[in-house]
Formats: sequence, structure tokens, C-alpha cells
Amino acid sequence: MFKRTLRQGRPAAVLLALALLLSTAAQALTPEDARALLETHYIDSISEEVLSQPTVADMLAALGDPYTEYYTPEDYAAFLSSMEDTVISGIGVSSQVTEDGLVIDTVYADSPAAQAGLRAGDLITAVDGTPLAGLDTAGVTQLLRGETGSRVSIAFSRDGQSRTAVLTRQEIVIPATSAEVVDGHIGLITCTTFGGDTVAHFTEEMTACEPQVDRWILDLTGNGGGAVGAAVDAAACFTGPAYLAYLRDSQGRYRAYATVNPSLTLSPVITLTDSATASASELFAAAVRDKSAGIVIGWRTYGKGVAQILLDQTTDPALFPDGDALKVTAYRFYSSTGNTTDTVGVIPHLMIDPNLAGDAARLLSASNPAGDTEGLLRVDFVWRWYIDLDQALSEELRPAFAALLEALPPAVKVWQGTGGSDGWARTSAASLAEAYGIPYTPRSFSDTGSSPYAAEIDALAAYLILEGRGDGTFRPEASLTRAELCTLLARALNCRIPNGESAFSDVSMDAWYGPSVNALAAMGLVSGTGDGTFRPEAPVTHEQLITILGRLTGSLNLELDQALQTCPEEALALPELAGYADWSRESVWLLGRSQSNLFGQVINLLWTEPDAIDPRAAATREETASLVYHVLSYLNILPV
Repeated sequence: MFKRTLRQGRPAAVLLALALLLSTAAQALTPEDARALLETHYIDSISEEVLSQPTVADMLAALGDPYTEYYTPEDYAAFLSSMEDTVISGIGVSSQVTEDGLVIDTVYADSPAAQAGLRAGDLITAVDGTPLAGLDTAGVTQLLRGETGSRVSIAFSRDGQSRTAVLTRQEIVIPATSAEVVDGHIGLITCTTFGGDTVAHFTEEMTACEPQVDRWILDLTGNGGGAVGAAVDAAACFTGPAYLAYLRDSQGRYRAYATVNPSLTLSPVITLTDSATASASELFAAAVRDKSAGIVIGWRTYGKGVAQILLDQTTDPALFPDGDALKVTAYRFYSSTGNTTDTVGVIPHLMIDPNLAGDAARLLSASNPAGDTEGLLRVDFVWRWYIDLDQALSEELRPAFAALLEALPPAVKVWQGTGGSDGWARTSAASLAEAYGIPYTPRSFSDTGSSPYAAEIDALAAYLILEGRGDGTFRPEASLTRAELCTLLARALNCRIPNGESAFSDVSMDAWYGPSVNALAAMGLVSGTGDGTFRPEAPVTHEQLITILGRLTGSLNLELDQALQTCPEEALALPELAGYADWSRESVWLLGRSQSNLFGQVINLLWTEPDAIDPRAAATREETASLVYHVLSYLNILPV
């Protein structure tokens, strides 16, 4: 199985940082100074209720921003170290804890373990006479680590034979970025944070691996981000020179992050993500998507669309003389195409359980056929990806193959090799699953085949954005209630469940739609009826639907937001908008008439022409799906 290595050292650093952050050290920064810094740098306006709090701690608690924090000198040192390589005193292995002991994945070069002849695959069964069977990661780590220069005796087995070795612990540098060659031709890069050493590690590791590698896999699962500049320069290793990110401050001023660094490879990369992939890591994944440097596989990323600045002894020596610091949310950031990652995150090309995503990436990374296509599959998705059928049908990788087939969007072309240098026959995920006995549950619906919007509905279903009725049907022609629309959009946006009471008297937070309604209301996308109610069971009209999607589109993309803010008066007087209520015309124009292609032709994101829509008629589920699909795919948020 394609395993992630146990990153010894990084969890300890995080726990140390957490322990320091929970300390009760006195704060040197005065409330007056903190108030001035927040008013100057914070991304949004701050209420007087927050600014009038008596202490810095009270002020930050009232602000309610988890990313704006005060650091004592000890806190700050731990925070900075968490973004760099980790130094531990141990024997120099990365490993997996099993029921029988510790299985070694990697032996670091020039480490005590390497000097003693330990190898990947060895099973460490005891340390200083203490059996490891049944111990958890913390227990095993405590036994293996110790003071530099101290000796430790280990018992291990290899090929069924028991062995022992005595090692002298030494300082081991565990890089935040490391690489290895898998299957003889795949470069596997693991990156846990983006810091000052990251780009050098990428350059060194990729240069060393490149002669053997024709495919890359980059593991960003669990990577909480770091420095934006480091993530951009690291992404350039695959994209080459480009503008890859934009930051906007509270005054509406932009800062572009461009890189002039050349690409280090001509081969594509598969980037692995999960729900803990956040911040600068999301910009990296978005750069891979936007610049077609490869594809992204896994779960949707966290959705942190804001960036912080560090105010410390370097920036404000008079305010932070003792090494303390204040981290302040000062920017919203956007990908190279102007899309935010806030809440929505980065949607992978293939939505696959992260526990299987690594194996799925390995399957897609077979080398290009050398003269004979027999026994291969080809998937055309941004690049041409090849799958060795024998490998896919093996006991080890069969579950990942099943997950991959289920995740393939219906528009993606799949081919089966028929022999020769260019022999390919079109096939499908369902056909392959049936032919080879692979468990397969399609994500599409049983009643959408005759819908004029079937392709859009199936695409949203492939990305787990649409849910059916629980019986495999979607009821495409049924009207949509306000509650159902909120649930669909909250799922599309990956909204987090809000805390507290409902904003509407007729919407309970315990109702199936309650969290979704309140999440969208908090984002300003929906509102009540003016009397404290929401009327969740009322149908959504066409003009209401378009208005809500117009607001959403403006919040997702800089260009569309600018178009909405500068909508010309004459546009609202277009004849095709005459039947719409005044409050909806801007959104109808935005989605139906504001965009054009390179030839000046209008791009209509609505499901049909604006004047062919009855503004006050009830919107159907299929019309809504079509509109959501057109918006997300046009912005390249949905990578199809």
C-alpha cells in the first residue's frame, strides 16, 4: 500500500507550540498599542465594542478571529520554528506504528540507524528491552528519543530473522520537505509546511530525483500553510514563471505574488489534499489547477482565504522590544485566476478519500506506453494519465482503483489499450468496473438521463455537491424550496456550521436545513422576509435564484466582483432585463451579459437566455444545478 510516512518530530513541534500558546505569560504589548495596530492593519473595520476592551486578550477574544493572535516571546519562537525543519535527538528513521512494533519506512542518510545497517521494511520489536507491541506513537517515540550521545539497544526483525543493534543517538534534522523515488519512476514529495527552507528543499530534492522521474506526486495533506512567498516559489518548480497569487488589504490595494523561477521538470504533478490542507497550501494547489501543471486528488481543502502579517521586533521595535509579536489578519488572498479560497477551498479534480488518494495517484502515474498499449488504461484529464491494469487489479491497489473509477467526472474520457503504439478504444468507468468485477457505486442519478441539463447535474454529483432524494433520484423538474437551495449552496461552498441561535424564528438549527440557511445568511447571500422569518418551504423564483447566485459569484472572484461594482446604468436598461424586478437586474446582467470571450462574444452563464426566463416562475432543481455548474466551471473552481 502507498503509505504516508510517520513524520516524527513535526507533531512534537506542534504540541510544543500549543503548550506555549496556552501559557499564561504576561503580555508586554499594551491595549493602546494593540488597538492602534489593529485599526491600521486589520482586514475589516473593527467595532468600538472590540477596541474598548480593557486588555489585549479581551480585545482579541471579542474580535473572534482565530488567526489574529498575540505571541509572548516563547510563543513566537515556537511559532517560527514550526514552519522550519525540525531537529530531534534520535536514531534517524521515519516509520509506521503497527500492532507488532515499528515498521521502518525511511532511514535518513548518515543517521545512527543508517550506520547500524537498518533498512526500510525492518520491524523494530523492542527498545532497551521494552516490547513495542501494543504501544501507541507517543509511547514508541518516548523510547526511541533521548539525549544526544546516549546509547539505545533495539531488537528488530528482517525476513523473519531476529537481530539486535546498539545505536548512539544524535541530532537528526527532519526536513519539512522531503522526496523519494517510488516504483522506480515516481517522485514522491512530502511537504508539511511552507517556510524559509522549503524552496531550497524542493530544488535540491527534485534535482536529485529528476533523472529517474517521469511523474510527480506531492503530498500536501495536513499542510496548514506557512509563508505565501515560499508556497508561490515552490509551485514555480512545476508551473514555471507566473503570477500565482494576489493579496488584497482593507483599503482595496492589491499585492501580486509572481515568480521568475523556472520549472524544474517537464513532467506533471499530482497534488494530494485533505480538509487540513490550508492557507498557503491552498494557493499551491490552486496554482497547479490554474496553470494545468497537473491535477489535484483528495478531499476539498480547508478554505482559509485570509493571510496574516507578523508585527514584531523587526517591524515595530519600540512596541515589541522583548521578542513578542502580534499576528494580524491583514489580507484576503486569491489564486492566479482571481478566485478566493475562503470557505470554498480548492476542489480536487478527483474527489477521493485521502486514505486512498495516494494509491490512486500512484495508479495514475504509470509511465507513457513504450510501443504497446496492451494492458493499459488512459485517462485524459488535463494531461494524459496511464494506469497499469495488472497493478490496478492487484489486491493492494484494488480499493484505490474502485475509488478512482467512482470519482471520475462523466465528461472525462477513458480509453483502454488494444495493442500497438496507438491502439485505444473508448470505454467508461462503469464498463471497466463491470468487466473486472470492481465494486462500483455511481455518483450520478437514475432519473436525469432525459434532462437537458444532465451533463451539469452529473458533473456536480461527481464532486459530491448535489445530493438526491435518498433513493437514487434527483427529481430534476421539481421546484426548489428556499431551504433546499441553501442546502445545495452550502454544500457547494463547503460552508462551516455556524454557532449560536438561528437568525430566523421559523428556522431551527436542529432542522436539516438550519445550519445551511444560517451559514448563507451570515455570508450575506440570503435574507429573511423582513419580519424575522425565512419561509424555508417557499419556492425559489427565477429572479431570486439569479440574484443569490450573482451575489455568490461576486464574492468568489475578483473580476466578477469588479464587474458587479461597476455595472453601467445602461446595462440595467437592456430590453431583455425589462421583466425582472429592479433588485435582481444587476445579477441578471452579471451572469447573463457581463462576460465575453476573446472574440467579444457574450458568455451567458444562465441556463438559457435572460429574456426566455419567466422571472417570477418557480426555479426547478435542474435549472439550479445548471446555473451553479456554469458559475463554478466558468471560474475554474470546479476543475472540469
